[in-house]
Amino acid sequence: MRPVILFLFSACAFAAGGPKPMFDGKTLTGWKQCNGTAKYTIENGVLEGTTVDGSPNSFLCTTRDYANFVLELDAKNDPELNSGIQLRSHQYEKETDTVVNNNGSRPRHWPAGRVNGYQVEIANEKSTNNGGIFDEARRGWIGEIPKDSACAHAYHDNQWNHLKVIAKGDHLQTWVNGVACADIHDTKDVTGFIALQVHEYKGPKPVHVWFKNVRLEELP
Repeated sequence: MRPVILFLFSACAFAAGGPKPMFDGKTLTGWKQCNGTAKYTIENGVLEGTTVDGSPNSFLCTTRDYANFVLELDAKNDPELNSGIQLRSHQYEKETDTVVNNNGSRPRHWPAGRVNGYQVEIANEKSTNNGGIFDEARRGWIGEIPKDSACAHAYHDNQWNHLKVIAKGDHLQTWVNGVACADIHDTKDVTGFIALQVHEYKGPKPVHVWFKNVRLEELP
């Protein structure tokens, strides 16, 4: 059996120009925490996010932007906790009002610094929107998953799930455990940071989300 750290994050495992690990397996170098106070730690090459009582949504964000790429990772979470992967995201420079178009045109107000942008949904196997695309802190759902599709049942609780995202130009595509999910065209953002979310949570004890094998290949 290969050493865990090498399997998860070793740069030697990837050819030049191909997928590259986004964590060094030991630290959060190259990332910064935004908005909430959830705890992010790395142990044995696995990134763990833990909820903190009273915290809003937390995001672990890359310190640089990405435009066109293939992103792959494995994720699992306590079924009570919602999570997600931010793509081409940003932070509001000042207080901002938006309208959630798919929720009865509900107005929302966001503070300066609030993370916003495309999010690939991670929830639990009861949800049919895993792998769907939600426009965080902006328009709401823009890439929902049909309830009768194979993707609606591709995510499984209490085990590692493989997620893949291709962002190229205005085209965004996602897969969950090899099953095609969202496939949309949207021109709102062509570049921005990537982030891993720990959703706000109210419960009797903290809950968790885990990520591993986080790797990215930049495209022309």
